Amino acid sequence: MSGPPTWVLLRGLMREQRHWGRFPATLAHALPGARIVTPDLPGNGTRHLQTSATRVADMVEDCRRQLLERGIPAPYHLLALSLGGMVAVEWASRYPQEIARCVLINTSMRPYSPFYRRLRWQNYGALLRQLLLGDPRSQEALILRLTSRRHGQGNGALLADWMRYQQQYPVSRRNALRQLLSAARYRAPASRPAMPVLVMAGAQDRLVDHRCSQRLARAWQADCLIHGDGGHDLPLDEGSWVAQSVARWIGVAMTDHGEQNTIQSTCG
Repeated sequence: MSGPPTWVLLRGLMREQRHWGRFPATLAHALPGARIVTPDLPGNGTRHLQTSATRVADMVEDCRRQLLERGIPAPYHLLALSLGGMVAVEWASRYPQEIARCVLINTSMRPYSPFYRRLRWQNYGALLRQLLLGDPRSQEALILRLTSRRHGQGNGALLADWMRYQQQYPVSRRNALRQLLSAARYRAPASRPAMPVLVMAGAQDRLVDHRCSQRLARAWQADCLIHGDGGHDLPLDEGSWVAQSVARWIGVAMTDHGEQNTIQSTCG
């Protein structure tokens, strides 16, 4: 008899499992019985002293090793944000027998979108200054401002949490640049992975143009949802909407029939 489904949550650049906040619990509530796993990539979180990979394929192999070492067998359901979405796609393409489905959130990949949409050109100067000269507080404040529509301005408590994460497990400048390189050089496969794929995006993403998600979904003829008010970190901004949308997508009966956020559209 197969066990409960395992959902693996993969985050993006310079982020660790604690940056998911309350979302893993929210997803677990929407998917009763599911096992939620939130591994850190090398260079981030508890693994901040390790060297980050410069190839997405190496990140895939690292994730697979982590899960096997923890005794968590495939198949896996992947929910992935930004750079994590590239890891999910590469994983699903290399090892389709291991992946049951993929949810890709605010990700962007060659050849489907140009570089100035994959990382909005308006942010190049601020991001480069932070990588080269910035202090941890200004760095985390910038990341929060660019990734969260709901919390980007004035959420001192959340910024304090993020500062504490960075102080406890600092991501080195070298590892940040290596992760950026891995994202910049990644090229997605020409066809959609064999399993079901849902693409989600926030229309108010200040970091990555949400049209990158739309183009990817159209190219792969994948299911797609856009939240009109969500930012880049959609699980942070609209975690209940993400979890409930995923549950509806896979046909799970909702356990909470309260008011639903209906600000969404298909990608077209």
